[in-house]
Amino acid sequence: MKHLGTMALAAALCAVFSQPGLAQVPPASVLRIDTVNAVGYAEDTADVSKFATDPNVTTAATTRNFNRVVALADIQAVNGQRVMGVHTRAATMIFLNTAPTPGQAIADVVRATSATISFEILKSDGTPIGTIMASGFGSGALPPPGSPSNVAANNYAITGGTGAFLGARGQVGSEAPPPGVAAQRATSMTEDPANRRRNGGGTQRWVVHLIPMFAPQIVTLASGPAVFHADFSPVTAAKPAKAGEVLIVQASGLGPTVPGVDPGQPFPTDSLSQVNSPLDVAVNGRPAEVINSIGWPGLVDTYRIDFRAPGGTTAGMASIQITAAWISGAPVSIPVQ
Repeated sequence: MKHLGTMALAAALCAVFSQPGLAQVPPASVLRIDTVNAVGYAEDTADVSKFATDPNVTTAATTRNFNRVVALADIQAVNGQRVMGVHTRAATMIFLNTAPTPGQAIADVVRATSATISFEILKSDGTPIGTIMASGFGSGALPPPGSPSNVAANNYAITGGTGAFLGARGQVGSEAPPPGVAAQRATSMTEDPANRRRNGGGTQRWVVHLIPMFAPQIVTLASGPAVFHADFSPVTAAKPAKAGEVLIVQASGLGPTVPGVDPGQPFPTDSLSQVNSPLDVAVNGRPAEVINSIGWPGLVDTYRIDFRAPGGTTAGMASIQITAAWISGAPVSIPVQ
């Protein structure tokens, strides 16, 4: 593999570089998840033998209080990056209202559903990245105070996650769809969901205000940020980086690798463990070419990233920031000549 050097050298460096210490709670990140072909299947019959049998587009049934609705949609992009995946929602209609009409429920708030939702996100090649789970009030529920900008509806609390989102907390809302665009197509639970994409559905942007359990972080050594030249000498004022140079970063918090390692165990020294999550490196806000990203052999939760500093990077102090699975770490600064 290019620019990695020998495994023996990498293993030997384990004795040189210190392990990253325990960090504070990582800062929140915002994931804007775009979904398409969104369809809500209303339980409008008691005859379970009719569930998911009609290949045609069915007439949307009138939903009454305490009905169940199951919604499915395809995940198309996260923060503008093309991905795959599925969004699911299992809701019970509650129709809370401060001034209810017959059939609605009286309450101090106005809400339509109580639901659990999930986002299972895959790379564009189908490789799993992770899943985010949440529960709360949906279908027009006002977003909670402090929601990210443009959130117009839904009030879900993140209850956890898997993969890159293991142990995540936070909240989920949604943006208002553009005029004339439906967020979801309502139909009967008798419609066959195998034809969901052919029959079509709505389009929606979900906004995930994510507080991760871990986030990318460039390790800090006595000499400064753990950014090195190809010979593993540190980037310093006396030996600054150059535009177009391939640099090596020692980082933590990049999440799962392939193959994986058990929690708390070091990465193997006789093979390479590739970082699984989509990974980006930015230099002064400009994207850098990521050449390699692996678990650092012999170390625990410590990773190696090789990247090329963009051509034309301005001389002086340059900011470097890592993003893994759309979770951003704190930037660090290095000298560039």
